[in-house]
Amino acid sequence: MPRVLILCTHNSARSQMAEALTRDAAHRLGVDLDVHSAGTEATRVKPDALTVMNELGLDLSTHTSKTLHDVPEAQNFDYVVTVCDSAAEACPIYPGHTLRRHYPFVDPSGGSLDRWRTVRDQLKIQFDAFVQALKEGRDVPPTYEESPAVETK
Repeated sequence: MPRVLILCTHNSARSQMAEALTRDAAHRLGVDLDVHSAGTEATRVKPDALTVMNELGLDLSTHTSKTLHDVPEAQNFDYVVTVCDSAAEACPIYPGHTLRRHYPFVDPSGGSLDRWRTVRDQLKIQFDAFVQALKEGRDVPPTYEESPAVETK
């Protein structure tokens, strides 16, 4: 079963939403994936993330903010996806077969719920396409610019 790790700075918004959306896409598409998220530092999951994900029927209330030290077998992932530039810069070296992908999304923190929804919807498009590519045995787009989620930041 492929393992996917999604990283951002605080594991409080984008990576949490991406983790839930990736798991949901895998479930809908019948793809077995082991999906985790983490941050370069842990804080707490932001209430607005819970709100906009609940709108899709995805419950993040049991999610906690984690660092790589909290992730099982943190050095053993098939894909490491960074969803913000600072996490991409701080991301450790992954040995062996790990494929890195970088999809920087706008940080919705401090913005309106509409901003949160926009980022959530962009994440959904991106990670639906990510899982679909895995299902079809295609290469996953290596950068955000080559992905279907590209919209004006």
